[in-house]
Amino acid sequence: MEQNSFYNDLVFTDDKVKISVVLETSFSKEIRIAFKKGQIMKEHKTAFPIVVHLLEGSIEFGVKGEKHQLKKGDILTLEGNIPHDLLANEESVVRLTLSKLDSPERVEKVAEDSKS
Repeated sequence: MEQNSFYNDLVFTDDKVKISVVLETSFSKEIRIAFKKGQIMKEHKTAFPIVVHLLEGSIEFGVKGEKHQLKKGDILTLEGNIPHDLLANEESVVRLTLSKLDSPERVEKVAEDSKS
């Protein structure tokens, strides 16, 4: 058994969203994405399905050009190879569940490419 919290060592940075691996299991990787208000992750996609769960804040989640407003507690799934983007309407914390086959480094690269 492993235990952690999405709120342990929570850090927001000014230049880009902050990506942290919170937990890794035999089938998934649980990632925390900490957004300051106005920060974005530009359009990107992954080859694998994902689950996005908004733990705190408010996010505009774009899928194929259509914008969806997510509020605290909202959760969604997205199949692989679907372009999507994120914009923080306020300081926000996102739980991202990745396939074990996917890479946190890929998510970090999206954050780096999106920094303001």
